[in-house]
Amino acid sequence: MDFVADSLSDGRRIRVLTIIDSFTRECLALTVAKSLPSQSVTETLDRVIKYRGAPRTIQVDNGTEFTSNHFDAWAYLRGIDVDFIRPGKPVDNAHIESFNGRLRDECLNSKWFETLDDARKALQDWRRDYNEVRPHSSLGDMPPSAFAARIQGLQPNPCSRA
Repeated sequence: MDFVADSLSDGRRIRVLTIIDSFTRECLALTVAKSLPSQSVTETLDRVIKYRGAPRTIQVDNGTEFTSNHFDAWAYLRGIDVDFIRPGKPVDNAHIESFNGRLRDECLNSKWFETLDDARKALQDWRRDYNEVRPHSSLGDMPPSAFAARIQGLQPNPCSRA
């Protein structure tokens, strides 16, 4: 889990919370807002957990959203371990950093967003393609959603249609 920053066409800053499953490579959520405090992060995670189940561990950097008392209590109450990478070492969370680079190159840098809704729509379209259409060589040339369903017996991600 990590954040990517971008801006709307008028210069207003936006943030994107990116959540991936490092085993299936599936993008579980892309949440877009002007601000994403820890409560917004946990609300997104609760939606993911509702359809996917709780992870044993979440790997994050040392951002304030992840080091807050709110996030710590949220994880504790759900029995989720939080694995903090070493400060200043994004390579420790290579899967999400690689994903964020791909998201930036293929979506954020190639589009102008007039509004938050424009950004949300573009990101969800990109996410749907990434999860459901695009084959990944590390998954035997299967898209992540198909791989997740096959390996783990999971239902398709309803958030892909949101």
